[in-house]
Amino acid sequence: MAYDLTYVLLFFLLGAAAVFGALFAGSLIRPRRPSYEKLTTYECAEPPVGGGWFRLNLRFYTIALIFIIFDVELIAVLPVAMLYRRWVMENRALGPQAFFEIFLFIAILLIGLVYVWAKGDLEWFKKIEDEPGAPS
Repeated sequence: MAYDLTYVLLFFLLGAAAVFGALFAGSLIRPRRPSYEKLTTYECAEPPVGGGWFRLNLRFYTIALIFIIFDVELIAVLPVAMLYRRWVMENRALGPQAFFEIFLFIAILLIGLVYVWAKGDLEWFKKIEDEPGAPS
């Protein structure tokens, strides 16, 4: 058993050595001729406009997180949906159980989506409401 773990450790060490060895060899071989064009930020073959630091709208992150959640949900449900017919044919007890589990999983995600929607986080332009008692 200890020998099996030794092989795994040796594999990782050799992999790390190969990566760092390739990086070191590349740093010795590549030419070092920096110029203005090479040091500028690459923006899809367009000349850069403005500075590199700017405030990104946080709504991008909210929409991206919601997309990722439902994308991962699709990855989790699709294999079960592909095997659902076989489960019903082979074992009658697995069919309703799998259907209930998929339904429960999607229901939890839909409750989260309704919550985000009701909270107004899916609106791109939000109304900023004044707090009661706040000075105008």
